[in-house]
Amino acid sequence: MADARPFHWEFKPEPVAREVFRVEGGRRLSGSVSVGGAKNAALKLMAAATLTGERCRFTNVPEIEDVRVLTEVLRDIGVTVDHPERNVYEIASGDVDWLFVPLEAAAKMRASFILLGPLLTRFGRVIISNPGGDRIGRRPVNLHVDAMRALGAEIDYRNGYYFAKAPGRLRGGAINFPQITVMGTENAMLAAVLADGHTTIEPAAREPEVDDLIEFLRKMGAQVERTAPNRIEIEGRRRLRGADHSVVPDRIEAGTFIAAAGATHGKITLTGATCDHLGSFLDVMASMGVSVSCGADTIEVDATNADLEDLACCDIETQPYPGLATDLQPPTCVLLTQARGSSRVHEAVFEDRLEWLVELRRMGADVEIEDQHHAVINGPSPLHGADVEIGDLRAGASLILAALVADGVTHIRGAHHVHRGYEKIDAKFLELGARIERLSEGT
Repeated sequence: MADARPFHWEFKPEPVAREVFRVEGGRRLSGSVSVGGAKNAALKLMAAATLTGERCRFTNVPEIEDVRVLTEVLRDIGVTVDHPERNVYEIASGDVDWLFVPLEAAAKMRASFILLGPLLTRFGRVIISNPGGDRIGRRPVNLHVDAMRALGAEIDYRNGYYFAKAPGRLRGGAINFPQITVMGTENAMLAAVLADGHTTIEPAAREPEVDDLIEFLRKMGAQVERTAPNRIEIEGRRRLRGADHSVVPDRIEAGTFIAAAGATHGKITLTGATCDHLGSFLDVMASMGVSVSCGADTIEVDATNADLEDLACCDIETQPYPGLATDLQPPTCVLLTQARGSSRVHEAVFEDRLEWLVELRRMGADVEIEDQHHAVINGPSPLHGADVEIGDLRAGASLILAALVADGVTHIRGAHHVHRGYEKIDAKFLELGARIERLSEGT
C-alpha cells in the first residue's frame, strides 16, 4: 500500500479556536431566512465523486467546517477539489496513489469513514482510521466493515486503522444489516456500484439524504434502485462518469429554525426549504400548536398568537426515517420546556444524546433524566441566562434556541461544534432579529 511512503503517522491535533456565543434572550424571531444544503448529503456526495476520474460539480453545498475538513482529506490523498464560488465545489479524482485517511480526519469528523467504500471499490485498497465525531453514544463502524467483507473485501484492523483491500474486483452480494444504519447503507452503495454483479442491501436506510445520493449515482451512470422501502438493489458497473448535482435542502436546519420560531413565539419564513422531508417533526409541531404552512420551496411558521398556555405538551420518540429524526430531538426539547404539562422524551437512536439536557437544566428547565434513553420535561419553564457548554453539534444549536427564549444573557462555550453543521447560524439568527454575537473565549 503506497510503498513510496512509509506508514507512520503521529497524531498532532490542530488547536481549535475556542469561541463563545453571547446571546441576549427575550426577543421574538421575525423575518425570512434561507436554508442551506444538507450536511448529511453533501459529505456523502463528495465521497461519491471519487468513484470516477471525471469532474463532478456540486451546488448548494453548505459552507461548514465538516465540508472544509473533507475537502482537505480529499486533497491530501490526491483528489482535485476546486471551490470556484460560494456553495459550489468541483471534484476530479484521477489516479489517487496515497490511499490513506489519517487519524486527524477521523478525529475531527466521523463522516470521513464514508471514503472506505468508494476508494476500496475503485482503487482496490485503502487504509482508513477508526472514526471520531460527536460524543453522543456508540456509533460502531463494524457494520460498514462487515458490508465490505460481504462484497469480498479483506480487511484487517491494526493500531487504530483498517487495512482494506479487494482482491481483483469487489463482487456483488447480499448485505443484510442487523439494524438500520444510514452511513452503513451509503458506504455499501458506494462500494457496490463498481462491484461485479448484483447487490442487495437490507434493511436500507430511507433518509432523504440516502435518496439524494441514489439520484446522484444514477446521474453518474450507476444502476441503483430502491425496490422496496427498506431494500436497495444495485447492478455493478465497470465505470462511472462525472455529473452535476444540487444538494438537497437541510431538513435538520429547517427543523431547528421552525422550533426556534415556536419557542420565541415568532413568525418566520424559510426559503429554499421543503416540508416533504419533515413529516414526523411537523406532526409534533401541529400537536403542540405551532402553525406551519408549506409552499413549494418555502415554509412559513407563525407562533405569534401562542402564549405559554397555548403550547401543548407532547411525548416524542426518535426513530430512523420516516420517524422523528434524532438530530431534531434537541431543538424539540427546547420547545417542550415552554409547553404546558409533562412531556416524555424517548431517545431511541443514541444512548448518550440526552446528556445535553444537563446544560438546559442550568438555564432553569425542569428536566428529569431517567436513564440514557428517557427524560421528562415539565413546563412551562421560565428560562434564564447562564454559562453553558456545547457538547455536540445539534445540542449546540439547541442551546442557542434556549438562550433566545431565556431572560437575560447566556454565554455558550464550544461554538466550534456548531460550525461543523450550520452555515453562519449566528448571522441567520441576526437576520431574524436575534441578539447574538460570536466572541473569542476569554473576552
